[in-house]
Order: sequence, then C-alpha cells, then structure tokens
Amino acid sequence: QGRLAESGGGSVQTGGSLRLSCVGSESIYSNIYMAWFRQDLRKEREGVARIHIYSGDTNYADSVKGRFTISRDAAKNTVYLEMANLQPEDSAMYICAADGGITGSLADLDQGRYNIWGQGTQVTVSS
Repeated sequence: QGRLAESGGGSVQTGGSLRLSCVGSESIYSNIYMAWFRQDLRKEREGVARIHIYSGDTNYADSVKGRFTISRDAAKNTVYLEMANLQPEDSAMYICAADGGITGSLADLDQGRYNIWGQGTQVTVSS
C-alpha cells in the first residue's frame, strides 16, 4: 500500500509563491492520476489539480488556472504543485492524493476517485 508525504507548505505574503512536494513510498506509476486537494474550514474540499502519471496531462480548478502548475518526477516518486501569485483565499491544508491505479467513472477532480491520501501541508497567505 502506498503512502504519501507532503512538504513545502508555509506562511507567505499575498503574491508570494510556494512549491509543494508529494513523495510516494512506491513508484508513482502504480497510479493513473495523482492530485492535490485543499481543505479550509470556511470552504468545501476542492480538487485543485491532477496529473495523469503516464501522459503528463494536467487539469486544474478554475480558481487556480494560470497560477498553479502540477508536475511529476517519476525518478523521485514525486508530484509537485508550484503555486504563484498566492492570494489569501488560497490558504488551506493542501493534501496529496493518489488513485492506486483504480479506474472508475468519477471525474478526475472528484475526491471519491482517490483512495490514498497524505496528511497534508498547511499553506497560509497573509495580507
């Protein structure tokens, strides 16, 4: 069973940037999709971005398009989320997810598609 470990969160000012990392305990090729979600007490859990591990195809929530970039480095068993021009409304716990290679009919940013979850890394944007 895979495990995911996120890092890279922190506190930044509005307009700042962060790069989040999600390191898997096994090859990321065991997954079809890996994704980043975010959860804030004032908002519902939101699928932020996902990447198709084999093709590199990406998809983003409208709220982050043009500012966030998801990528993967299979040699490092790692998926990244580069975040630029951060805004206070981006503040949340960012959680990495993987589907374990399971296929289904759910949309690729639907949390129900994913069955492996990290513990999250906190991002706080001030001002």
